[in-house]
Amino acid sequence: MPRQCEICQQARAVLRRPKTAQRICKDCFYHVFETEVHNTIVDNKLFKRGDRVGIGASGGKDSTVLAYVMKTLNDRHDYGLHLYLLSIDEGIAGYRDDSLETVKRNKEQYNLPLLIVSYEQLYGWSMDSIVEAVGRKNNCTFCGVFRRQALDRGALMLDLDHIVTGHNADDVAETILMNIFRGDLPRLSRCTEIATSGDGYMVRSKPFKYAYEKEIVMYAYLKRLDYFSTECTYSPNAYRGYAREFLKDLEAVRPSAILDIIHSGEAMRIAQEVVMPVVSRCERCGYISSNTVCKACVLLEGLERGLPKLGIAKSMKNTQDLLAEKISRVIICSKMVSACSGAKQ
Repeated sequence: MPRQCEICQQARAVLRRPKTAQRICKDCFYHVFETEVHNTIVDNKLFKRGDRVGIGASGGKDSTVLAYVMKTLNDRHDYGLHLYLLSIDEGIAGYRDDSLETVKRNKEQYNLPLLIVSYEQLYGWSMDSIVEAVGRKNNCTFCGVFRRQALDRGALMLDLDHIVTGHNADDVAETILMNIFRGDLPRLSRCTEIATSGDGYMVRSKPFKYAYEKEIVMYAYLKRLDYFSTECTYSPNAYRGYAREFLKDLEAVRPSAILDIIHSGEAMRIAQEVVMPVVSRCERCGYISSNTVCKACVLLEGLERGLPKLGIAKSMKNTQDLLAEKISRVIICSKMVSACSGAKQ
């Protein structure tokens, strides 16, 4: 017998929310999802009227849903924001060029101005040429560093006040785990912040910080939004994949694990005796950095000199291999716990 929606008690339930396990109808799902994002924005005072806000748009599900929801909420609640789409073309043939076509369609669908900034334009290197020089290992280090700077530089071109990205609850929980595994205290101390300004020239925030990835996928599917779903050509080698696999196993045993990790990360405090890096400016490009020369300039120098490993610590490979092995062991243990729990039931 069809179940009624647990919220409105009238319509037929069509889905079960991963976050709350409620059986609800489509319209109630739209309402609660959008309301939760609105509450996140209002409770954290992310914007002020008149702000020029750039939406980091990749064409993927997260950024596409973010663009749709930001425009919807801006109109519905009269935030008074001026919204823009800001895309980064990393230069990955067969992946980014296709996804940018989706962003261009989103521009027309949501009637938002779009700026596309490329690695080739900013750095003189595309990701394809970087991978050709450095290989498929550690290439995500280059992309991550360059992308953060590219977003800020694109924001300056648009004269923005604020950047929003589609990072969701799963992404935040994965980042917390990665920083714990790596013992990266500086990043661990700020990775749970919903809005940060220490990594760039302006405020960058995550309106989807408490939104589950599965619910974003459901929203995109039910709303029939136009998004690009292919994974990055080079992502299978990313270190984040190990943390993601571990998190999925935890979620299977305990659905609240994602939010539990986020709340734990928010409650963490760095001891006063721990020496934190002092933030200054890169002496070459002027970008914010904790060293005299920023990471991007070091990586670029290595590429230009034909020494692509120059900006990557010699011990990184061994360290990542050891951490990957540790995480794999934890994943195996969590699967054994899950199997034992199932057997007991």
